[in-house]
Amino acid sequence: MAAGKPTSYSRVTLSRIMTAVDVNLYGTVHGGVLMKFVDDVAGAAAARHSGGTAVTASIDEIVFSEPVRVGDLVHAHAQVNWTGNTSMEVGVKVVAERWDSAEDEPVRVATAYLVFVGVDVGGAPRAVRPVLPETPEDERRFREAEIRRAHRLARRRAIQAHRAG
Repeated sequence: MAAGKPTSYSRVTLSRIMTAVDVNLYGTVHGGVLMKFVDDVAGAAAARHSGGTAVTASIDEIVFSEPVRVGDLVHAHAQVNWTGNTSMEVGVKVVAERWDSAEDEPVRVATAYLVFVGVDVGGAPRAVRPVLPETPEDERRFREAEIRRAHRLARRRAIQAHRAG
């Protein structure tokens, strides 16, 4: 297995201006547009960290906290928070610079946690290198990712037990 990489190695930011084609029936940017943007930036962080192809296994959580409007400059920031043998959790923060108040601080509009799996050319899971938290914030994110993973696994076990009767 390759040597671990620091959290900062995986950090990626994507930015785009939201346009009229991104709008829903309420006149704000469609949640699905933001979800794809989140998946794109998370995928880039996962691929960078793992040194190859990584695919989305699940979106653990996505929270839309503020609407995004046409003209807003939106930035999605992603980093690998945690790694297992073949999987990684990627955290994403999405902020918007309002087109009509560009001097104001960017507004947090969404957060998300996604799970990616490293895959080889045949599509089979492959080992991913460990993430090495660098700061107290990175350590906190790593520990919280472990809690989310434990909850995902417990939920899966509970559902399987229920289905088994």
